[in-house]
Order: sequence, then C-alpha cells, then structure tokens
Amino acid sequence: MSRKKVYVETTVISDATALPTNDLALVGRQVATREWWGKAQSKYDIFVSPIVRREAEKGDSEAANRRMNALTGISDLPLTREAGLLAQSLVNRKAVPLRFREDALHIAIAAVEGMDYLVSWNFKHITNAQMIPTIRQVCADAGYKCPEICTPQMLPEEDQNDE
Repeated sequence: MSRKKVYVETTVISDATALPTNDLALVGRQVATREWWGKAQSKYDIFVSPIVRREAEKGDSEAANRRMNALTGISDLPLTREAGLLAQSLVNRKAVPLRFREDALHIAIAAVEGMDYLVSWNFKHITNAQMIPTIRQVCADAGYKCPEICTPQMLPEEDQNDE
C-alpha cells in the first residue's frame, strides 16, 4: 500500500512547536498535534508549500525558529499558476474570504498537487464543516479532487499504516 500524501498547513506546525500554555483547550490540541507530528513523518509523505514557510517565519523569532526547524527535511509543493487560479475561484465563490487568500492557496495547492489530506487547525477558513462542501465543489468544478480536510486528530487511524 502506498503512503498517503499529506499537506500540513501552518497551524499544525505552530501547535507542534508552541511553548506550553495554561489554556486547557490549547493544551489538548498541542499534545495531540505533537503526538501526531512525531509519527506522521514515518507514516505519510508530508508536504508544505512556500505559503507555509512564509507564515512560519513570521512573528516571534524564537517561535519562528522552532517552526522552521520543524520544517527541516519536509518537501515543498510548488505555488503554480493552476493553484493560483483555483485559489481565486475559491475566493470568487465565497469558499474563503478574499482577506484570507493564503488559506485559499493552502487548499488550492493541496488539491492541484493531488494530496490525499490537508491537515489544519484553521476552523475559520479551512477545516470548517459549513464551508467544506463549497470547497469540494469549487475544486471539482475546476477538475481537481479536493483532499480530505481534517485536523491531526481526525486523520483516520487505518490510514496511518500501523503494523
């Protein structure tokens, strides 16, 4: 069985590398993300994009260094013209707000490059149950299969190739 291809969006990298917090909701997310990230690279073919790298470099320099270190050795998918056009369609059809075009680019890159999964903690614009049907339809109308959009916790166990 071939390994599944997973596009990892910036929020996952941020949670995997964040300092401990007292926010109980975030603690659970961080722990789940760290556990998933620790196994993911041996179970899946993991990809990011120039958008993820650009977002990971922003903010506090120590946090940015942790995020960039976590991305060492992770393969990049290209930001192609096709992905740009699909992202624009996602914005035009209100699947993602114009103000958050980078989120549309994450989805578009993952779809154009044939990813099996897009893993994200961005519930506003990516892992949004109300918008996922629209996202899927926009991708399909453009001739692309939308990757399964999920959080690290939602990624099906049977797809993790456990032996």
